[in-house]
Amino acid sequence: MTTQLKLAITDAEWEIMRVIWTAKSTSSKEIINALQDKMGWKPTTVKTLIGRLVEKKLLTTQAVGNKFIYTATVTEEESVRKVTLDVFSHICNKKIGKTIANVLAESTLSQDDILLLTEVLEQKKKQAVNEVVCSCSKGQCDCCKE
Repeated sequence: MTTQLKLAITDAEWEIMRVIWTAKSTSSKEIINALQDKMGWKPTTVKTLIGRLVEKKLLTTQAVGNKFIYTATVTEEESVRKVTLDVFSHICNKKIGKTIANVLAESTLSQDDILLLTEVLEQKKKQAVNEVVCSCSKGQCDCCKE
């Protein structure tokens, strides 16, 4: 399912994708039903959003009788990873650790989540550098002052 992503999707499109990722493949009617209470969208709104996702090549369509079945071309994990890395590409390398710590502090985590994070940090600790190098151009952050 790997596709080269330029993942520029709206919050509304994310809602559609979450339904499709959960269902694996589904019809517009099933998407409408899944989001009816949460979003209150009209069927035409859902179909417009689906059309945009198809245009962006994030969904494929398959005609089955008189309806279309939609399937994601990218996984949820790939998409979340891409969006996260995109955010980090806009932050000074020296601030990424603190940013991750802030996200963790604000997140509800299970014991399993904490165990996984601890394992990842133990591996990162073995490869850690003494000081992270700033990636910014002059004037983009405090650490690059001459």
